[in-house]
Amino acid sequence: MSSSPTETTVDPHHERRWLILGILGIAQLMVILDATIVNIALPSAQGDLGFSDDNRQWVITAYALAFGSLLLLGGKIGDLIGRKHVFIIGLLGFAAASAVGGAAGSFGVLVVARALQGVFGALLAPAALSILTTTFTDPLERNKAFGVFGALAGVGGGVGLLLGGVLTEYLSWRWCLYVNLAFAIPAAIGAFTVLHSNTQHGTGRRPRLDVPGTVAVTGGLFALVYGFSNAETNGWGAPLTIIMLAASVVLLAAFVAIQLRVKEPLLPLRVVLDRNRGGSYLAIGIVSTGMFGVFLFLTYYMQRTLEMRPVETGLAFLPMNFSIMGVIAVASTRLLPRFGPRPLIAGGMALAAIAMAIFAQLETSSGYATGVLPGLIVMGLGMGLVFSAAMATATLGIEPRDAGVGSAMVNTTQQVGGSIGTALLSTLFASAASGFAADNAGRFQGQQLVLESSMHGYVTAFWIASGILAVGAVVAGTILRPGAQVQPEGEPGGAPAMAH
Repeated sequence: MSSSPTETTVDPHHERRWLILGILGIAQLMVILDATIVNIALPSAQGDLGFSDDNRQWVITAYALAFGSLLLLGGKIGDLIGRKHVFIIGLLGFAAASAVGGAAGSFGVLVVARALQGVFGALLAPAALSILTTTFTDPLERNKAFGVFGALAGVGGGVGLLLGGVLTEYLSWRWCLYVNLAFAIPAAIGAFTVLHSNTQHGTGRRPRLDVPGTVAVTGGLFALVYGFSNAETNGWGAPLTIIMLAASVVLLAAFVAIQLRVKEPLLPLRVVLDRNRGGSYLAIGIVSTGMFGVFLFLTYYMQRTLEMRPVETGLAFLPMNFSIMGVIAVASTRLLPRFGPRPLIAGGMALAAIAMAIFAQLETSSGYATGVLPGLIVMGLGMGLVFSAAMATATLGIEPRDAGVGSAMVNTTQQVGGSIGTALLSTLFASAASGFAADNAGRFQGQQLVLESSMHGYVTAFWIASGILAVGAVVAGTILRPGAQVQPEGEPGGAPAMAH
């Protein structure tokens, strides 16, 4: 790799870029696995703290709500006051919130701790990705670095399920929260030692925060995720569901209008209106919608229908993780530079849709090796292609001053997509299962009726997810530009070499 002396002087991170990647990778893995690690711990936590079935989803939703709605603000704060400080504050705050959650003696304390994890996650996740964006400037090295980051985004959920299973079975559900201290504290120490302080305004005047835009987008994303979560619990016709979803449309439309008018917008629309960048954000959101469904319903299917233990369930997802990592190793260094993002993202989403169709063939009598495993491998291939291409493309050519909010958009689409997918597919699962039970009460009895009804619900959810991903493949193929992308060095917005 050639680098000019000027470049190295301006970017003090260049010499330590691979060490920085390791530190950022630890933080990224922690944030992603925290979206799923608590899933396996939930039944034990529920038994210990005594909260109801209706309330248990808030342990998951509180994290997603805070994280998803505050990400753009977190990205902007990193741009304004310096990403090193925001990254370290995010890590230490996340560790403290995890410690409180692990020690929680009541349902209320656990939910507040999960919400605080989301708040601090919204600070550290965009800071990590924007540091990565501005540290790696050579196109080939950049693809490798984003390949690693994409792999962590893809396998983090599966690692969370495995780790959650091991900790819950052999220690306690509380260790699913305490374990974050083992990620956050070493990463914070490493960041404090290795990273340099920076802010992106450079001139004497500090840019102002776009307060109306911040209020509109935070409220809009909160209402969107809350509306879908409420639909899962109380149905689509519930007044609160309708009010929240309508409010999200109004607030997000107001946000766009504000961004067009204000002098210093929270999210400059140039960040999302680039075809490849906008298409990548969309792809990450859509694939997350389907991916979270896989983790949720396959976890239930393997534990309740195939009667696998938590640890066995976690191990069962490993072939998907290996599949993702294998694809990313090739896709990020060889396929993406040669073919560009369009065939990788569209093809990957098509493979993910096929994987969902494979899962839709499952029955109560299916086995893991013949029923679940083929779908997991195909899913891993598809997700590996999507994440390797989409995460690198979503931040390519972005201006250094926009790196924080551009990076926050990657995390926002992933979190919001996952939240919507979980709520939407759970609602469809529940209505399909209850409808099947009502229609087949005479045909099946007792436990067999429960198993067959659940199976019908799973299959319905898998078919819907397959359809969503297939539409996503068409949309990505339409929006993304053909051909490989070239990052012009030394031009404004072309190479982020001057970022730090």
